[in-house]
Amino acid sequence: MTAMIGRQAVVIGAGIGGLAAAAALAGHFEAVTVLERDRLPVDSEPRPGAPQSNQLHALLGGGLQAFCELLPGFDDDLARTGATLFRMGLDDRLELPGFDPFPVRELGPRFYSLSRPLLEFLIRRRIARLGNVALRDQCRVLGLVPGPDGSVAGLRCVQAGGGDEVLAADLVVDASGRGAPTLAFLQATGWPAVEKTAIGVDIHYVTATFTRTEADRDWKGVVTFPEAPDTKAGYLTPIEGNRWMALISERHGEVPSAEPGAFLALARRLRTSTIYDTLKAERPLGKVHRFAFPESVWTRYERLGGFPRGLVPIGDAVGRFNPVYGQGMTLAAQGGLTLLTLLRAKAGQQDPLDGLGRAFVLALQPLIETAWSAAAVPDFAHPLTRGERPADLERSLHFTGALFRLAARDPEVHRLMVTVRHLLAPASALRDPELVRRIEAEMAAA
Repeated sequence: MTAMIGRQAVVIGAGIGGLAAAAALAGHFEAVTVLERDRLPVDSEPRPGAPQSNQLHALLGGGLQAFCELLPGFDDDLARTGATLFRMGLDDRLELPGFDPFPVRELGPRFYSLSRPLLEFLIRRRIARLGNVALRDQCRVLGLVPGPDGSVAGLRCVQAGGGDEVLAADLVVDASGRGAPTLAFLQATGWPAVEKTAIGVDIHYVTATFTRTEADRDWKGVVTFPEAPDTKAGYLTPIEGNRWMALISERHGEVPSAEPGAFLALARRLRTSTIYDTLKAERPLGKVHRFAFPESVWTRYERLGGFPRGLVPIGDAVGRFNPVYGQGMTLAAQGGLTLLTLLRAKAGQQDPLDGLGRAFVLALQPLIETAWSAAAVPDFAHPLTRGERPADLERSLHFTGALFRLAARDPEVHRLMVTVRHLLAPASALRDPELVRRIEAEMAAA
């Protein structure tokens, strides 16, 4: 049994962050309502309001771990519906300049490969089984409703074909795409302007799906990184239905063509031929989907010094990350787990909702810092990347290069590096004094 701390919680958005939040809230509120502007598919179709759902996505090891705690047995759901199990270091081929491929080793953790629409469908199906959670689609949020003390008392929304209504709530979780309801409420109620940190990456990418025939390969998926000044990177992973999903990204260039033949031509221009050689004998399925991502944005709620009662922002409402690193869904899932941990800790207090929003944005910071630091250094290696470059960028780039060289020789360093990359350990794990000494010796020897 879990202690109830409120009557009604409302979640804005039924994406990965909103669904993770609903799973966390279900055991602590009598009723949880999830509002989604889109029409929610009855199966694993892409949602029209999430055009990026047609693109290749990754739920990293840290995301799988979070969902297995939020929804026990979720990994069994994935296995039963055709997701592909990956053993880190054994099944994922990593091609880096100087390492084609990176050494193959059993590193321990596991993750699954599947399409974003199927992942959302499986989570929605589990959420729907929770007796006190209601999913309302085609419902647009108009704004948050303030209480007399400046807290959030609920929200106004409009259902397709209906009129405005006010939903009272003890807690509102904002899992919208850009956090507009939270930012508008803060402005309307006199809070200081929220600072944002941005990195202009100007990524364009295309995703295509192909048939997947059985072949004698020693890998299940592959990532190919370029050698500067080229910026084309390739990603190939299996998804349900015996299909390949392939993505090619490029920075600061023209939007790639959506013609099927152009996709293979682009794959042929990658630094290695692994992806092209795999796909040239396969049959393309459906359309080629294009997407543009101009900048990573971290909304710095932790710098406000406080936060309104009855409000928690989560997922993309806090940070939108360069998609080529595959961190977004995992951070959203970990946000849900962080919320669950706080609710459990506060359940026995006299006023469990007091300070919850502030505690949440502070607890989220180490997770975001790990993801942000992992992406910022390689992003700023590109001279056209916009934003404030770290003062020690050159040293950080050399440090990262030395870490990779050391990891190629030392399985334990490799395991630690991948564990941090999959958001299963904080970035601080790579600052262990003995490890730093070894990396600095590698830098000196280069």
